[in-house]
Amino acid sequence: MIYTDGFAQGLKPARVLAQSPRRFPGEDARYREARNALLAEEIELRRHIERVAALRRALPTGGKVPQEYRFDGEHGPATLAEMFGTHDTLIVYNWMYGPKTARSCPMCTSCLSALDGQMPDILQRVAFAVVARSPIERLVAFKNERGWRHLRLYSSGGNSFNRDYANEDPDGDDTPAFNVFTRTGGVLRHFWGEEMGPQTADPGQDPRGAPDIMPLWTLLDMTPAGRGKDWYPKLEYDAPAAVAGRAGSCCHDDTNPATDGGTHAEPT
Repeated sequence: MIYTDGFAQGLKPARVLAQSPRRFPGEDARYREARNALLAEEIELRRHIERVAALRRALPTGGKVPQEYRFDGEHGPATLAEMFGTHDTLIVYNWMYGPKTARSCPMCTSCLSALDGQMPDILQRVAFAVVARSPIERLVAFKNERGWRHLRLYSSGGNSFNRDYANEDPDGDDTPAFNVFTRTGGVLRHFWGEEMGPQTADPGQDPRGAPDIMPLWTLLDMTPAGRGKDWYPKLEYDAPAAVAGRAGSCCHDDTNPATDGGTHAEPT
């Protein structure tokens, strides 16, 4: 293991830190006992997230990028190396919006909408690119429809990037994925890629990564009803559906025309 018990030396036990003096109006002793027990678990979760992040940062050198991938960008052709700009780290999101789909994956759309708002901050630290197999004109049209301002879109329809790094199957079905690449001395290497999917999912859960990248699920996890069992983001809502909580469509729902057969690895 990369980290040792020294990671936790000097840290107070979570159960001690969780003896919160805070009280909310109207709560009773039973609530406070349960809340403090939950707080201890939340502290342990935060510490575990940092341990996992430390292991990720300490990964050995990844594989060298095998070819000079060329993409169609919003402002013309671009290579993977050119996507880095002035940064030495590039995050690539594979968007489920292939040429056979009627519409974009609703889950990808929700994720990208959230990321678009934070992109000015993200780009201070790393480069970020969104890749999909549809023609660039189609990607840009959807970007304009959604009002995205900051995402940088690229079409991978003319290369094997999706097959090499996003587990696209032989039939060309899409899979969403995050991949991180580094550039050192002009050499591009793969640093980390999302590998949690259907094969790692627990019973009763949709495939999901950890930690969740989408604030949608993080916020819903704070509520009594949680994520629900049959609710998913949609591309459009009408007011009655939003009030009544009518179920939306997931990417792998057969009734959803946005999918061309791929399975989205984001969760309920």
